[in-house]
Amino acid sequence: MLKVGVVGCGHLGKIHTKLLSQSENYKLIGIYDKDNEESIRVSNEFKCTSFESFDSLLDSVDVIDIVAPTPFHFNYAKQAINKNKHVFIEKPVCTTSKESEELIKLGDLKNVKIQVGHVERFNPAFTKVESEISKPMFIESHRLAKFNPRGTDVSVVLDLMIHDIDIILKTVDSKVKDILSSGVSVISETPDIANARIEFENGCVANLTASRVSLKNMRKTRFFQSGKYISVDFLNKESEVVEIDSDNNAIPIMTLELANGIKKNIVFNKPKIKENNAILDELNSFAESINKNKVPKVNITDGHNALDIALKIIANFK
Repeated sequence: MLKVGVVGCGHLGKIHTKLLSQSENYKLIGIYDKDNEESIRVSNEFKCTSFESFDSLLDSVDVIDIVAPTPFHFNYAKQAINKNKHVFIEKPVCTTSKESEELIKLGDLKNVKIQVGHVERFNPAFTKVESEISKPMFIESHRLAKFNPRGTDVSVVLDLMIHDIDIILKTVDSKVKDILSSGVSVISETPDIANARIEFENGCVANLTASRVSLKNMRKTRFFQSGKYISVDFLNKESEVVEIDSDNNAIPIMTLELANGIKKNIVFNKPKIKENNAILDELNSFAESINKNKVPKVNITDGHNALDIALKIIANFK
């Protein structure tokens, strides 16, 4: 088992601590938080050690799980990598692209594994149809949330939209050509609503909308490609695949006749989704990458690329 320590006792840090204590791949050694009283309280709850310093925690583990606020990610990760520790970092990976670039170089130099917490990659609604997504040419994403003061210290792009940026970069095999964006601050000091249009060199266009002042919650992405439409509902964990002239022997829901007389069968498929805990899955996946010496499913370069696009979207705000 990999000896692991957690940095950060906030809302998500407590979730990570609980799941790591239950995982068969890790032995939870302890936690560290600048708020020593909170660190002691959480450590008592999950029966692990509360460390008084980050250095002492590092010296006791093989893996460090960084769930502290984003401005602290870089320094914690750099210290851990320099001590040859494998690092899991919550998204966004860093505050700046320069910081994440430095971590990439340092990770390569020290030969350690680094995974970034883009948890939607492990959402069963996405993993079930991921193999169906091939050369999408138009993508539409909506990530809407009711207002929650937690996370409002950063733009909604870094808080919410970055999840969809990562998914889109994963599914579009092309470089970004152009970005258009707009953002509005409604309640907080940073943008609460944002829209971005990302154009890729291969002609694909992605339209992303994120809001944290919505009346309802929604996390849905739609992929349109030649002969196929895929819808992924990340919130309700549902997927739909609509195909033209599918050869899977399914009964067509309708037949369309074109102007030239050619008929097209429309086939609908709603895959059965197996429930999972995506955060536990991503942590266990990281353990597997370490134990089997494989590239993490969401590696540091993925985290850097998503951050880089997110920052460019923010920079384009009028």
